[in-house]
Amino acid sequence: MNRNKQQRLQKAVEAHRANIQKSLQHRLEVARARGDENLIRQLEAEFNHYN
Repeated sequence: MNRNKQQRLQKAVEAHRANIQKSLQHRLEVARARGDENLIRQLEAEFNHYN
């Protein structure tokens, strides 16, 4: 794989991870607002997986 293609792939991977983290953060905020402790624990675990 040439260097340019590798760089594009890496940027796509980083963008995908950032989008997942943003979505998880929003879902976590909603779960906290609702007081759903089980969902909060699940989302925190998933969020930590991506960090």
